[in-house]
Amino acid sequence: MALRNSQREGTLARIRPDITPEERRSLDQLFSLTYEELRRLATRVKRSDPSNTLSPTALVNEVWVKLASSPRIAATSPLHFKRIAARAMRQVLIEAARRRNAQKRGGQGNAFFVTLDESAGGAALREDELLALDVALDELNRLEPRQAAIVETRFFGGLEVGEISNLLGVSEATILRDWRAAKAWLGQALRRTA
Repeated sequence: MALRNSQREGTLARIRPDITPEERRSLDQLFSLTYEELRRLATRVKRSDPSNTLSPTALVNEVWVKLASSPRIAATSPLHFKRIAARAMRQVLIEAARRRNAQKRGGQGNAFFVTLDESAGGAALREDELLALDVALDELNRLEPRQAAIVETRFFGGLEVGEISNLLGVSEATILRDWRAAKAWLGQALRRTA
């Protein structure tokens, strides 16, 4: 179940006791604007976990808690907020994959899957593949930061080409060219680790 306003405010008060009422309203407004988009993206998480710890709602709520602890998040534009939310979504998924991998080594884990493809029928990544993608994205970020930002905002944030173009201040043609190059590079990097 999604966090209700009163639950969000209580959580926000615990993680940010210094927040002003104006900051709280701004943060709630930004979250409300992007909640449905985050929820849509989070539905890509296929729940094979019997405890449903990473249901789409739980994932969105964890992302919100992570975002709410950032002191100046409420002052960002909705588009920049989406980029930050994409990074938070990636971090939450990676943290969960690491926990699950650690449990599996002890014989207690169940796999979960996340689809990182533009089409709903795309191939799902297991947690070990998701961790490999995270490492590859970090490497790509060192080599081509813009390409890594494009991948992160598309895969984890669901931004469209036009939104990414506005966010990064480059043409849509450049975004598409970088997107193709990044996918090719990541494909090779992931094949090397397989």
